[in-house]
Amino acid sequence: MSYIKHRADESLEDYLETILMLHKSRGQVRSIDIANEMNFTKPSVSIAMKNLREKGYITMADNGYITLTESGKERAESVLERHTILADLLISIGVNEETAREDACKVEHDLSEESFEAIKRVFHSSK
Repeated sequence: MSYIKHRADESLEDYLETILMLHKSRGQVRSIDIANEMNFTKPSVSIAMKNLREKGYITMADNGYITLTESGKERAESVLERHTILADLLISIGVNEETAREDACKVEHDLSEESFEAIKRVFHSSK
């Protein structure tokens, strides 16, 4: 996979994760909410929402509210689980929370499924 394609996938996953978190905290999500949460411009978010719609990850109502499709929700929940477990693991070994969350965001996209499952097994069994 090319580096550019990989970065684009990471970006879409970050958007999906943000949509999921905003939906959990606010109930309804609009592009402006995503732009504010991620510190991105409205045009950047608009392009990303178009890409997510085309991939079948979201739907947008006429009133501008964004909803994750079943496949979008599954992918977002997977990314959020990776992020949460990796951040919690880093915090548990003494990394400060802000650094742990930032580092987890960097690692969550690149870690193989095999390595993540092993981390999840070991981390959860040590709790």
